[in-house]
Formats: sequence, C-alpha cells, structure tokens
Amino acid sequence: QGPKGKEFEKKWSEFTGAEESIAVTSCTAGLFLSLAAIGFKPGDEAIVPAFTWISTANVVENLGGKVVFADIDLKSFNINTDSIEKLITKKTKVLLPVHLFGLAADMGPIRDLAKAYGLFIIEDAACGFGAKFKGKHVGNFGDTGCFSFHPRKAITTGEGGMITTSNKELAEKIRCLRDHGAMISDLQRHLGPRPYLLADHTEAGHNFRMTDIQGALGNAQMKRANKIITEREKLAQKYNDAFRNIDWIQTPYEKKEYKHGYQSYPCLLKPNLFKMPSNNLEENIDLVNNKRNNFMEELQKNGISTRPATHAVHMLSYYKNKYKLKPNDFPNSYIANNCSISFPLFHGMQTHEQNYVIDRVSNFSL
Repeated sequence: QGPKGKEFEKKWSEFTGAEESIAVTSCTAGLFLSLAAIGFKPGDEAIVPAFTWISTANVVENLGGKVVFADIDLKSFNINTDSIEKLITKKTKVLLPVHLFGLAADMGPIRDLAKAYGLFIIEDAACGFGAKFKGKHVGNFGDTGCFSFHPRKAITTGEGGMITTSNKELAEKIRCLRDHGAMISDLQRHLGPRPYLLADHTEAGHNFRMTDIQGALGNAQMKRANKIITEREKLAQKYNDAFRNIDWIQTPYEKKEYKHGYQSYPCLLKPNLFKMPSNNLEENIDLVNNKRNNFMEELQKNGISTRPATHAVHMLSYYKNKYKLKPNDFPNSYIANNCSISFPLFHGMQTHEQNYVIDRVSNFSL
C-alpha cells in the first residue's frame, strides 16, 4: 500500500476512465470484496454465465450464496442476455457478467434488467484490459469492475488485480475490507500526525493488499498500455484475415460497437454443426471434441501450444454434483467447453512465429 501502489491505481483510473481504482491481490479477490461490500450474504443468488473461469462462481459459493447459471451466446462466448430475466427471483441480488477473452458483454440490456429489478452489477473484467462497449472501457458499467494481472493477461504484476467503481462509499468499504477491516491504511498511519498508534478495525476484513513491488511492475507496463493493445489487435487481425475462408473455424466476434481487447484468440470449431435445434447435438459435440483434441495434439507435436477457450463451470465436479447439473442444461456452454480452441497470441509474438501457426492451421483438415 505504498506510493507505487497508489500511483498504479491512479494510472489505472486515467486509462479506464474510472473514478476510483483499488489495487488488490487478484481479480478473484476483487470479485469477493465487491460481493462482500454490497452485503452479499448466505442465501442470496447471483446470476453467472456457465462458460467462464471458475472464480466467477467460486466467490459466490465462498460467501454462502447460490450460483444461478445462465447460458452464453455462441458467437461472442458471453452471457446470453435474453436468458437472464427468467432466472431472476426474489433472492437474486447481483448480476455477474463476464467480459470474456477481451470482448465486452452486451451491457445495455444487463443494466436495464438491473435497474428494473433493483440488482447490483459486478463486472468480471479479468480479461477486460483495453475492451470497450460503445466507446466506454469495461469496468465502468456496473457497481464495480474487477480486473486481473495474472501472468496470462495482457499486462501482469505476477499476480494481482484491480477494482474500479464510481461509488465513493463503496470504494471506501472495499478499501477497509481489503486491509483487515482497518479504518486507515498503514501508509496513511505512517504519514499521519501519530504514526505510533494503530488504526481501529471496524470490519472482520481480509488481507487482499497489493504490494508496492507489484504496483511498480504495473506502473512500468501502463507506460506502454496502448502499444500492447495495438499489437494484440494487429496480431488478431492477421489471424482473422488468414482464417476468414476456413469454414470450420469461427473467429472471434467483431461488431462496431465493441472494441476487442484480444486477451486471447478463442475460436469455435465446426460451428455449422451447432445450429439449434439439433436432434444430434451430443453426437455432434462428441464428434467435434474428438477432432479438436486430435488437432490440438497435432499442433502440440509441431511446437504450437493451444487450449480450450475456457471451461463450462456447470460441467466441473463441484458444481455438477452440488447443483445436479447435466452438460446439456446449458447447451451453448457445453459446445464451447468441448469445441473451442485458443490459438497463440501474446505481446512480443514474432511475425515468423505467427506465420508458422497460420501455416500449420491452414494445412490441417478437420
């Protein structure tokens, strides 16, 4: 909580346009603190996309709440906003949209629903660096936005996260909870008139404080933030051009009102097999899944690392068993889990490296 951390928070606010930025130990910590600060309690419900990293659901569970899954849109991989309203009950307290892979969720209808039903919005913007919706950086649409600086992200502090909010009262509450429930931080105490006295603690808080060393790493990377975004856009566009005429690859969603941050480059394989409704859905998923896995194995043998875009949380053991869920309860998330692939895209990727990936993919027949 030293000067470098404060500087990083200031730079993040300037970059995203957020009124308040709060540095924490991870995006998961940010989501947890955000839920705690809005008073999320045991028995409350949170609507979460079924296709996301498990943290989005885990924070709800860890506070004693109930995860209510919503299916996704297969074009964007983000929450299907048409599926949300029918999931809202008297116990629903918060909507947790995810800006997956650097593409903003459709925040217009999400905000309308939150207003109509008196719900909070906490944006999981773990992948949201550089992502915008209608010209506005993600993390500025909900009550809070939570970002990740994990090593896989476009900028990293090793581990780390940031919370954004326009609500000063909420920001104060989060800062308190971040620091063991202390009324003032150690830095404020040391710079104050009586540094020898310890602060009062008004909450049973947590130790989710970003270190000053991590803040210094973040500051250095913010100096080249726009360069990193431009480079990722250039790499993604080259993939788009190269894969445009390959009918078995669905490239990342593009639309004028969205600015993609390209945290990763997720694609769907054999998209034409998943036109709904389908009597052979599970059979088609199994078919494409086997082909995808063989494809990834072949690329791995050629020195190209890939991975599924992410996982469908409702198919993971904890959630599957607790909520008695089946894969096809959320069919699009099921498809995305088994039939997606992310190709290499990273800062510093060389032209010959990307050309090699494109060549191997283009010469493969799925």
